[in-house]
Amino acid sequence: MPLDRTGQAEAFDAIGDRYDEAFPHKEGQVAAAAWLGETLSEKARVLDLGCGTGLPTALQLAEAGCEVVGVDLSDRMVTVARENVPTGTFHRADIADLRPAGPLDLGRFDAVTAFFSLLMLPRAEIPLALRTIHHVLVPGGLLALSMVEADVDDFSIPFIGSTIRVSGYLREELREIVEAAGFRVVEESSYSYAPATADVPPEVQIFLRCRRNP
Repeated sequence: MPLDRTGQAEAFDAIGDRYDEAFPHKEGQVAAAAWLGETLSEKARVLDLGCGTGLPTALQLAEAGCEVVGVDLSDRMVTVARENVPTGTFHRADIADLRPAGPLDLGRFDAVTAFFSLLMLPRAEIPLALRTIHHVLVPGGLLALSMVEADVDDFSIPFIGSTIRVSGYLREELREIVEAAGFRVVEESSYSYAPATADVPPEVQIFLRCRRNP
């Protein structure tokens, strides 16, 4: 499948630190990362997919004693994440780079976070991305995932002064896709969220806490 990331990385390069200003409160994300920190053993390896600026997730997990590795498509986001979380390791890469026999082998992880990163993909790629996450997790490993509830596919929207393309699912379909990729959903929660910027509309955020099937 040919990958089309046209404009996606460039948009987040332009957004930079303004992302955290536009999304200042991340209760669902903080709660999901806290669940990982409480569940995982000390020194557990955690992969933060779409790490952004490293805040709050990578920093939160690093402070919980985890070995944090972050991946993001945006050079600017990776640079900021390295500044915000000096104990973490961050790579400018696409999730496709982590596939079996892909160009970036980071080893196996005890947990993966994917907070609003898979929504940057067309729907056709999301099942494969979930299988890639399944591949990099150890058996029984944990996945903390969030998406915006929306019935859209590769849909262009204005976003903090730039334009990005996003995909989404209604919650039952999201659960079905995650379970089909080899995960068991152990908890689901949702939040109504109003970003602190006029060009991003209010949204419903779905958080799934999952465990990789053996």
